[in-house]
Order: sequence, then C-alpha cells, then structure tokens
Amino acid sequence: MNRHHETPGQPDDGLPLPDERRYREMLGAGLDLLDQGLTVFDAELRMVAWNAAFLRLLDFPESLARPGVSFEDFIRFNAERGDYGPGDPAQQVAERVARARSFQPHTTERIRPNGRILSIRGFPLPHQGFITVYTDVTEQRRAAEQISRHQAELEEHIASRTEALTRANRELTAAVDSNRAITQALRRSEQRLREITDAIPAAIAYVDKDRIYRYANKGYAGWFGWTSEQVPGHRVPEVIGQELFDTISADVDRAMAGERISYEYRLTGRDGEPAYARSTLVPDLAPDGSVLGCYVHSMDVTEQRRTQAALAQAQKMEAIGQLTGGLAHDFNNMLTVVIGNLVALKENHPDDPLTENFVEPAMHAANRGAELIRRLLGFARRQPLEPEPVEVNELILGMSKLIRRSLPSTIAVSTASREPCLVAMVDAHQLENALLNLALNARDAMPNGGELRIESSLEHLNVHAAADLEVPPGDYVQIAVTDNGMGMDGSTLARVFEPFFTTKQFGMGSGLGMSMVYGFTKQSGGGVRIRSRQARGTTVALLLPRIEEAETQASLPTGRHVAAADLAGKLVLLAEDDADVRSVVRMQLAELGCAVVEAENGSEAADMVENIPAIALVISDVVMPGAMDGRALARFVRRFRPDLPMVLMSGFAESEFHTGGLDPDHDLPLLAKPFSRDKLLDALRPLRN
Repeated sequence: MNRHHETPGQPDDGLPLPDERRYREMLGAGLDLLDQGLTVFDAELRMVAWNAAFLRLLDFPESLARPGVSFEDFIRFNAERGDYGPGDPAQQVAERVARARSFQPHTTERIRPNGRILSIRGFPLPHQGFITVYTDVTEQRRAAEQISRHQAELEEHIASRTEALTRANRELTAAVDSNRAITQALRRSEQRLREITDAIPAAIAYVDKDRIYRYANKGYAGWFGWTSEQVPGHRVPEVIGQELFDTISADVDRAMAGERISYEYRLTGRDGEPAYARSTLVPDLAPDGSVLGCYVHSMDVTEQRRTQAALAQAQKMEAIGQLTGGLAHDFNNMLTVVIGNLVALKENHPDDPLTENFVEPAMHAANRGAELIRRLLGFARRQPLEPEPVEVNELILGMSKLIRRSLPSTIAVSTASREPCLVAMVDAHQLENALLNLALNARDAMPNGGELRIESSLEHLNVHAAADLEVPPGDYVQIAVTDNGMGMDGSTLARVFEPFFTTKQFGMGSGLGMSMVYGFTKQSGGGVRIRSRQARGTTVALLLPRIEEAETQASLPTGRHVAAADLAGKLVLLAEDDADVRSVVRMQLAELGCAVVEAENGSEAADMVENIPAIALVISDVVMPGAMDGRALARFVRRFRPDLPMVLMSGFAESEFHTGGLDPDHDLPLLAKPFSRDKLLDALRPLRN
C-alpha cells in the first residue's frame, strides 16, 4: 500500500526511482508500526503521507487514502456519515477546512459514533503544511472516570470512618497514657542494648529487603567512616561505596533469598593501608518464610590475614632457602675441585700460552661462580658472618661517598640520622654490600634521575610488629633507603626477595641482590620492611639488633702462627666424603709439604685419630654421611685429643658451624668452599698449641 505522495525525480514511465521507492516503502512500513494515527497534508491541504492506524482509528476506507487526496474529501466523508452530529454537512465541512487553512496548532477530543474517544493534535509544518496525530484515549478517560467514582466513594467512606476513628482515638489516648511508662522502659532497654552492641568488638548492622540500613552499631558505622546515627535510612552502596558493593552484591542477593552466607572483602583502612573484614549475613525470616532483611556481623581480620601471609611467606622463603643452600653446597664442592685443579695447572705451567688463553679465563669464570654461590648462601642465611659492634651512622657516612661515585649526577644522595649514636651487632662488610645493592637498585628505578635518601633511626618493635618480622620484641637500629623512582606493583612486591627474580632485562642482573640483602639481615637477627607505590618510589628498611654500647670483644685465643714451613713433614688427616674434593685438598696439602691420610666419613676419621698418634692436624668437612659428621668428629677430637688442631670446611658455611655445639672456648677455624691453597694456609694460621 502506497502511503506517500510521489515527488519529482521519477523516470519517464511515472514510477519512482528504485532507491527512492525502497526508501518510501521503508518509511511507510515504519509508520504502520505506530499505534497512533498520523497524516501529513501540504500547503494546498492535499495528503502527503498517512499510516494504517489513521485509517483504522477513523474508519476510513483504504480507497480514500492515496497521495493527493484533499483534506476536504476526508472531512466531507465524516460529515456525510454523521461523525460531526446533526447539522448541515456542507457548513460542517466549510468550517473545518477554514480552520485547517489557518495552519494553527490545535488539540481537540472527539467521541466517535462507535464510542471511542480520540485525541487529535495538529502541528504546522514548514511550507504551510501540517501534521496531525490521532490517539485513542478511550481507556484513559474511562480510567479517570472510574478513579473519580472511587474517590467519591472513598471520601464517603472516610467520613464514616472518621467518626469511628474519633471514638477509637479517645480510647487510644487512654491507652497511650497507660502505656507511656512501658514505652519509657522500652527506650531504656533499647539504649542498653545499643550500648552493649557498641561495646562488642564487632561490626553489627541490619539491612531490610530493599537494601536500606535500619541499624548499625558504632563499630560498623566507624568502619566505613560514618556515625551510628547517620547510617539508618541510607542504601548499602551509599554507606560502603559502590565499588565494594559491586564485589559483595551477589552474596547480599543470596542472603536476601534466605541463605546464611559468609564472605571476606578488602577495603582501605583509616590509615590508608589495606584492611580486611569477614562478614556473616543472617536472613531475618517472617512467619510465612519470606525474607524481611538480614543481620550483618563483621569482624576485622586484617591482623589474621597479615599473620597468615607472613607465615606463608616465611614458609616459602624457608623452603627456597633450604633448596638454594643444598644446591650451593653441591656447587661449592664442584667449584673446589675446579678451582683447585686450575690453580695447580697455572702454577705448574706458568709460562705456557695456554695458561693465559684458557686457564685464567676459566679461573675467572669459576671465581664468578663462587661469588654467585656466596650470594645464594647469603639468601639462604648460610654465609659466614663476622658480627661486631658497628656505629651505623659512621658506616652510612663512609658508604655515602662510595654511593655518590657509583650513581649518575642526576641522582641526589642525602643521609640523615635521628639518633646521635646507633650501634648494631652486625657484619660491617656485609652491611656495606647490602647498602650498595639497595643503592644500585634505586638507581635502576630512577632512569631519569631523582633522590636517594639513607636515614638511620631507633625503632622499637612491640610484640605484634616483631611477630610480623619474625624477630624478638625490643629496640632495633633501622636503616631506611628511600628513592622516588618508578616503584613496584603488587605482584613484583610479593616476589622481590625471591632468588633469581628480577625485573631487569635479560643479562642485566642476577636477581640475587635483594635476596642477599634479605638473607643477610635475617641471619643477623633482624628483619626487612619494604613499601613501594608505583610512580611514587620505594623504601627498604633494614632493622638490625641494637646494642647499648660498643663493647670490646674478647679476643679469641689465636695460639701460634703456622707458616707453610711449619707444616712440612706433618701428618694431616683429611676427612671428606667427596673423592674429587679430597683429591684437590690432598694436592694443596702436599704442596705445603704435608703427608696426608684420608677418611671418607666421620667414623673412619675418628678411628684414625684414636689409632694414629702421629696425626698433627685434622681437616674435616662438616657435612658427611653416617652417624658422625664434622661437628661430631670435632667433639670427639676435643674429648680424645684436646690439643690436636682441627679445621672445619663446608660448602654450606653456616654460621652455627663456628661452634657446632662445642664449648664456646673451643671455636674452630671455618674454611668456606671453594678455596685456594692460600686460603687454606690462612685458615691454618690461628691454631692452638
């Protein structure tokens, strides 16, 4: 059905162009989807467009609806069939056509013979045309009439009820007077209940089925920065924030469906740090089983989460430490063999060109491997330390000069101290290495320059803070290294102390710097704190045990000094389970002029000590298979031959091996693998008579 007037631009056969025809068919189909009738007439009051609803609402035949039909034809059709009531049809047509030719906006209502009420609204268009919209408002008018009738009935009912209520009010007034005392008692009871819930160390609230708070105790309101008086009447997202509500909305929906549910969520605490809470929602059920709302019970589990995280981290680091320590032990044994043979090869062929071209690069690589193993041992807390009282402020001032020379000029280095004298029991050399590692990491975090600050202070750790760091409570010397560089995200921060983890490009770092700092600090009896924010910077704080004053350490008995000539002709017992290591150490002892007897384990070495009086020196590995390791062998030697000198060697080089369970007055020299002949000789110097 064509519902529009043809326009110029048609082909010679009188048909519209294909695109224009398709466009008008689409327009006509769209207009037919409207529930309201619509007509458009041009300046000469000839029809341009209409829709099917127009024909249906006014009962016009489809034959009448065609482009170019005059407005007068429609009016005459209505008048002749009596739509306008009694009167002269010609006059009725003339009046309506005249009004239409004024092209003025108009709104009227007309009741058709079939009883339907039509709202007719006309609007002028450019070029003196107009559009008319026909709306069937029959149901709306009937509804309005029905409402009017109901309102009249309601007013009559209200009048009758008012009289009854007046009587009831007199009775209620008497009841109110008698119940006033009960009301006051209930208020006192409610106040006591509120005081009790406010005193409970928990966050308690009540939310109705529309997610609107009806009650919140002081703890709950304060958790989200409100007062208990402010919360009631507000919707849940307004109180807790839309972001948090989005994460727990599914749990709230389940509670409102009648399910008791518990969940945990994270938010930012008052101090700006992450905080965690555990909430339980208990549905409030009506007698018919419908849900009226739910009770909310929340607990702050931040400390619990921190404790769990600290325990998990400690267990992970301990497991990694044990693994790396074991690997380091095996690698040190292998490097002892490699370095020992390379040194012997170099000394036996000093002028051979192969020595310079092949042996020396191999020795350099082996020594780098030994340094890498020392870093692994540092992380595993199994490197030998020489703790002594160190005035931290002096050490920082001395290191700041080296650090300034190691950093580019675009990085400003500053130091500060909050205490005039801070003495820590620590290995000074390892502390210097740790500070240098932190400074170089800060340099990499500030490629465009920035500020590096090293600050020392006295820090008292209470029970909870000490538990987080796994150290005893008390006073600690804190050294904080702060930069304003790129900072770290959460995932990087969680792995920063793992060995071989690095954010640097491949080949730019070993990934052992931070793990060495962590291991050294823990081995020294302290702890490490690290805080970092992306684009804001990083602070790494080392906390080391503080001593009141630097006490002069009692010097250990050194005995006589042993030179290479003193060992010539002496019989040395070498106890080592690794045959290759025994071969290298035997070779080094032979170069010092010693005769060597070998034992593969502690029990075999103990038999030799007991049965060979000529043994003048015992060198034993710490870790050996069987019931008697190096420490047990040392205890046996001290009991059986107290004057027999003894040296321990180990790839672990654990600090406790210095004593190994022996009496403190019987400390033994400890030789860390791998070692050269010169280091072996150095270890033999401080021997007892």
